[in-house]
Amino acid sequence: MKIVFFGTPEYVLPILTSLHKKFVTGPGKSPIEAVVTQSPKPVGRAQLKEYSAIDKWGFEHKIPVYYSSMELLKEGTDADLGILAAFSEIIPPEVIKLFPNGILNIHPSLLPKLRGASPIQGTILTEDSTSGVTIMKMDEKLDHGQIISQFKDEIKPDDTTGSLRTRLFERSAEVLVEMLEPYLDGKIKLKTQDESDVTTTRKITKEDGRIPGLILADTLQGSPFKGAWKIDFVKDFETVPTPILLDKFIRAMYPWPEAWTMVKVVPTAEPKRLKILKSHLGETTGILEIDEVQMEGKTPVSWKQFTAAYPEAKFS
Repeated sequence: MKIVFFGTPEYVLPILTSLHKKFVTGPGKSPIEAVVTQSPKPVGRAQLKEYSAIDKWGFEHKIPVYYSSMELLKEGTDADLGILAAFSEIIPPEVIKLFPNGILNIHPSLLPKLRGASPIQGTILTEDSTSGVTIMKMDEKLDHGQIISQFKDEIKPDDTTGSLRTRLFERSAEVLVEMLEPYLDGKIKLKTQDESDVTTTRKITKEDGRIPGLILADTLQGSPFKGAWKIDFVKDFETVPTPILLDKFIRAMYPWPEAWTMVKVVPTAEPKRLKILKSHLGETTGILEIDEVQMEGKTPVSWKQFTAAYPEAKFS
């Protein structure tokens, strides 16, 4: 079995390492033919290059590393299939056609729900208790291909995007290595997605983390906000901003871009950005309670410390 792996962030590394361990046939005989990942980016004042976790793995295992699917297309490959997880580049049809058994995409939602770039954040916001992962055979449309395998996973009350994402990809690694050989042997019946159930998400920006000040103020006081809140990164998602929803939103935005609002620390001050890092719902009241915040340019503090330091602070 020869595989090309497409991916970048560290949280998909368990998938790559599981494929290597499961199908390696001896020293220097990894099933991984190549990895395709984002190119290193300069970071910090010194602008030193930062290499992705997948890039580092490829270097350590003496596996060819490509920085775009078009680089792979130019060089060519004799791999049987591709495996893709959290790879931000759109794969052109001519690259998909390189692989006799296609490219399998590991998508962290129960497709056809929550196609697109932000499925985990969308799951925390829109689902009550169930998340999951779909392993699908890619076609030319975004997250549209036939379903090979799916599994469900419980959303825990304190799950953030970071914690849920880690758990889903770790379990995906286990599921993938067990279903690959049956898939290649033609023993798995593929399922076409039901287009009537499709929902979509887009890539989140820093601006998407904003909670309007009036909504946050009313919710903290236990007063229902009179109006709807449209959360743009999930298409057509407009809802009533309840304490439960705001707590979900804060967890969905962590660790990036983090939920935030604008605040005036005194009535005459210019508004500043205030990150809302952690929150919870009161056990008896069900009211949203903030635990930790961070003023723009400052270190994180507890909500109690913030309100003590800025007793006149108002959301704006």
